[in-house]
Amino acid sequence: MRTRFILIHTSHAGNVGATARAMRTMGFDDLVLVAPRWDNVLRREETIQRASGALDVLEKARIVATLDEALDGLTHLCATAMVSRDFGPPTRAPREHFAQLMQGSEQHVGLLFGSERFGMRNEDVYRCHVALSIPTAPDFGSLNLAAAVQLVAYEWRQALGGFDVRSAAPVTPPADAQAVAGMLAHWERSLVDIGFLDPAAPKKLMPRLAQMFNRAQPTVEEVHILRGIAKAMADQKRLGR
Repeated sequence: MRTRFILIHTSHAGNVGATARAMRTMGFDDLVLVAPRWDNVLRREETIQRASGALDVLEKARIVATLDEALDGLTHLCATAMVSRDFGPPTRAPREHFAQLMQGSEQHVGLLFGSERFGMRNEDVYRCHVALSIPTAPDFGSLNLAAAVQLVAYEWRQALGGFDVRSAAPVTPPADAQAVAGMLAHWERSLVDIGFLDPAAPKKLMPRLAQMFNRAQPTVEEVHILRGIAKAMADQKRLGR
C-alpha cells in the first residue's frame, strides 16, 4: 500500500532528520512537511546529521503550506494522538488498527504527526479515520516525535509483511552422524588415556556425551575443534604433564 508520513508544524530540525532515518529503516520514503518552523529544514545541518544517511528520503521530501496539499491522493488517514478525544475518530493501538486495515481493500495511507509541543490539533484529528495511540506506561506517555514515527513505521511495516532478519554469520550445516560418532570415539580414547573414564566401568558417560552433542548439533569445524581438544588431552598425558 502507498504510505505517506506527514509532519505538521514541526519545530525541531533534528526531528525531521530522525524521522527520515526512522522511515528509511522500515522501507518508506514519502515524507511531507506541513508548514515547518524552518523553510530550509530539509537542508539544515542538524537535519542531515540526524538523518544518518537517509538522504534519499530528505531529497524526495516535500514542504507544503497546508494540510490539504499533504493529503492529496490519500484515502485512509491515521492521526497520532496520545490523548483520546470525546468527539472524533475511534482511538486504537497501531497494531490493532493496522491488522484490521490489511483485511480491507487497497488504501493509500497517510500517517499524520503533530507538532512536538502541542501534538495534533482537534480539527486535524477530526479529518482522520482513526487516532492511533501508542500503548505506553500509564504514568508516562511522553514520546519524542521521531520515536513515535519509528514505532508506527515498524508496526505498519510488520502489518505489510515485515523484513527478514539477516544473520551476520553464515548458516553452517551441522556435521553428519558419522563425523560426530568419530569425534565421540576419539574423546572416549582420550578420556581413558587421562584416567577420566574407566573402560571397565564406563557407566553412562559416553551415551550422555552423545546425547549432549546431538542436542548441540556441532558443525564440521566444531567437530574438528573437539577432536583437537581430545588429541591435546592425550598428548599431554603421554608427555607426563
